[in-house]
Amino acid sequence: MSTQSLAFEWTETNREWLIETPIRIACFIVAAVVIRWLLFRLIDRVTRPRVGREDGGPRLIKGLRERSAARTPKANARRTQRAKTIGSVLKSTVSVVILVWLVLTVLAELDVNIAPFIASAGIIGLAIGFGAQHLVADIVSGVFMMMEDQYGVGDIADFGEVIGEIESVGLRITTVRDVDGTLWYIRNGEIERVGNMSQDFAVARLEVPVAVDADLDRAQEVALRAAQRGARDSEIAAEVLGEPEMLGVQEVTSSHAMLRMTVTTKPGAQWGVQRHLRNRVLGDFDRESIKMPMQSWGEALAGPR
Repeated sequence: MSTQSLAFEWTETNREWLIETPIRIACFIVAAVVIRWLLFRLIDRVTRPRVGREDGGPRLIKGLRERSAARTPKANARRTQRAKTIGSVLKSTVSVVILVWLVLTVLAELDVNIAPFIASAGIIGLAIGFGAQHLVADIVSGVFMMMEDQYGVGDIADFGEVIGEIESVGLRITTVRDVDGTLWYIRNGEIERVGNMSQDFAVARLEVPVAVDADLDRAQEVALRAAQRGARDSEIAAEVLGEPEMLGVQEVTSSHAMLRMTVTTKPGAQWGVQRHLRNRVLGDFDRESIKMPMQSWGEALAGPR
């Protein structure tokens, strides 16, 4: 083989390694950066909170949602937090996928056998999947929970064994503060059902007992008038979304008859409205001499005979 042929072969090899391969690698890097940028823009657009978005559903539900818009600052903060969390997860996933693709592509361009890397990654992924299956389940449940907006920070929710205010929402753990002040750490993968008491609107259920020998029709009229006046009081007027409704006698026992009323309120305000209206109803019962199912003071002091 002549010196000229060796020089020509050496030149072709160096051109492959010093010019063509670096150019292809640079093109792959540029393509990865551009794709990552475009996907990030798309994620930002998809996860950006939409103000004034119309939701489907019955007209009554839509009307109540519109009337509960007074909590807009809280709702907007919650929506922004959820959007940021979802966007962060999606961006991290995109970055990892693009980085893995870029590394494997560059190694292939450098004539490195990537089959062992792929096989090793599969074995490691399988081991991690078996060893951390609960962690994966928690994270997947957390992602779907955030995407579906099941609950958020500040909501009052029922998780089955725990009822309280949600203090933090993460991809793996949700923390809840119950009425006794205990802070509960709940794994998202273990949550089977959630009753959210702070979404869209709430219903204050007011139950008032009266004596069985009282005039029940008159008692219902007095209770409804008292609740209607109480709903217009300045203390709770901003929390009430509808007029009180008398449902009638809920139950009758040997000692009392239970009257039930309901009124639609803003989320989380139902308990305060209940207490206020109950106080107004009992005050009117006392003024109208409607008997309650209890002993008089004289009977109580006299005791059993």
